[in-house]
Amino acid sequence: MDERVIGRSGQRASVVGLGTWQLGADWGDVDDKEARSVLEAAAESGVTFFDTADVYGDGRSESAIAAFLGGRPDLHVLVATKMGRRVEQIPENYVLDNFRAWNDRSRRNLGVDRLDLVQLHCPPTPVYSSDEVFDALDTMVAEERIAAYGVSVETCAEALTAIARPNVASVQIILNPFRMKPLYEVLPAARQAGVGIIARVPLASGLLSGKYTKDTVFAADDHRTYNRQGEAFDQGETFSGVDYATGVEAAAEFAALAPEGYTPAQLALRWIAEQPGVTTVIPGARNPEQARANAAAAKLPPLPAEAFIAIRELYQRRIKDQVEQRW
Repeated sequence: MDERVIGRSGQRASVVGLGTWQLGADWGDVDDKEARSVLEAAAESGVTFFDTADVYGDGRSESAIAAFLGGRPDLHVLVATKMGRRVEQIPENYVLDNFRAWNDRSRRNLGVDRLDLVQLHCPPTPVYSSDEVFDALDTMVAEERIAAYGVSVETCAEALTAIARPNVASVQIILNPFRMKPLYEVLPAARQAGVGIIARVPLASGLLSGKYTKDTVFAADDHRTYNRQGEAFDQGETFSGVDYATGVEAAAEFAALAPEGYTPAQLALRWIAEQPGVTTVIPGARNPEQARANAAAAKLPPLPAEAFIAIRELYQRRIKDQVEQRW
């Protein structure tokens, strides 16, 4: 699979990576054996970028990655993790002493001396404007605890603030055919600054797979049940912030736009990967078949121009008014 450079870090990531939130928690139960099979299927399909976080299953996702990679020394996979969501979300918690403690825990979970890429995990908005925070991250690099750092954001405004920081290597942001706002300013600014873009929630929590109906029931421990109104964390992380009923109807229209040889999910992934400035797109997968199908999107033919036109028209007609004013 083709790889792209992650901004200023010089590190490389496969065009389609793997998001591992679902291997830790919040998407219903995934046992350890199935988690390993997902990681193996992704790696065997050419994926060289795994994205995780210390809060996913309170470390379970990081540990699953470590167990898998520990048994596969032949693989060269860049692992990006995140920190900051295991404590109360106040700016005062984002200090060097806490960063070191969080870093120590993730290094133990992942079984490494130095983490490849560490991202602040959607911290409170004032954190992005704090010189002290980024000085602390620079210290972490100098101490060889981390090779590079980036941020994960909720809003485009947060992304633009982070991109202006001289040593931010990457910005992780929600980008998909139901969340187009980053195309307007964030991606151009990132390209100009040499900052990588990691596109998360690429399938709008599965909506863009076209598999769900208005009657679909998700497990009680699935965020698609308990966070539809932002009860547990930012609402934009669930179905990209789109009302479920609207999303199901729009997703049916989206599925009908898939060219021959594409699944709806592959259409969404390919659409993201072809946006100028995107480094990698990180769909999750609950089983090996999904992991292989997601990776296969990187090898499909480029989308025709009419697909981009039709997808934008659908977004503007059905989705834009629900999401752009918030994120």
